[in-house]
Amino acid sequence: MRNDVTEADRLRVRLLQTNPVLGDVDGNLARLDAAVAQSADRDLVVAPELASHGYHVGELADLAGLDPADSLLARLGGHGPAVVTGFVESSGHLLHNSAALVTAGGVRVQRKLFPVTYHVWEEGKFFSPGDRLWCHEVAGARLAVLVCNDAWQPPLPWLAAQSGAEVLVVVANSIESDTGVSNHRAWEVLLLHAAMATQSFVVFVNRAGDECGRSFWGGSRVVHPSGEVLGRLGPETDQLDCSLDLAELRALRTRFPLLRESRTDLVARESERLAALERAG
Repeated sequence: MRNDVTEADRLRVRLLQTNPVLGDVDGNLARLDAAVAQSADRDLVVAPELASHGYHVGELADLAGLDPADSLLARLGGHGPAVVTGFVESSGHLLHNSAALVTAGGVRVQRKLFPVTYHVWEEGKFFSPGDRLWCHEVAGARLAVLVCNDAWQPPLPWLAAQSGAEVLVVVANSIESDTGVSNHRAWEVLLLHAAMATQSFVVFVNRAGDECGRSFWGGSRVVHPSGEVLGRLGPETDQLDCSLDLAELRALRTRFPLLRESRTDLVARESERLAALERAG
């Protein structure tokens, strides 16, 4: 560990593992706002997927999304740190499962690219997919946001890193699995692989609590590019503070330049070839 790291080389992160109340948008965001107000010593605060609305939105009699410019979201940026939080986004006639990146300068949005519609998940009934993976700068660090199932798509962490992301923020609503596959183990492998393969810090924030008969297992954590878990939470509502050494990450990428072997031209050609086959049926 380097001893000459300055505060400018660090991204101070707080993970908020919350348990939102289904449909209580005003209350959920008020509680989040209060938590952010107590995080003035942080650069970035992260809350789970759909932290504003709860997950099982199909149970709501009247599902209404938020415009990204809504004051309920915008006020989160008034306390100092940048905030990433999941919400239901309203865009014209469409709804999206989105993550807002809120700063004093405004609200930027990452829409979920792969809404889940299989087994017990029915997101495709309510949400339209996004069509762009964004990368933003926060407190001197480049970060991208992956919304739950997006982290299960192998190209996306790689594309984020190729766009310059140094921190992959993964917001999730992952339940205890009854499919015979351990969600805990699967997520552990996915997050370790994303961190090591892209030489990035991974900030994973899952929700806690029970909703509509299903349990969310929490387990929020921060993973170092080496694969070391720098800190993790249990299943209950809680918070975790962590400091990410950006200088160390950049030095690692210089010593072992995995990302220089991008061959994006090859990936683009092969992707287009497969897309053409798919279009042809």
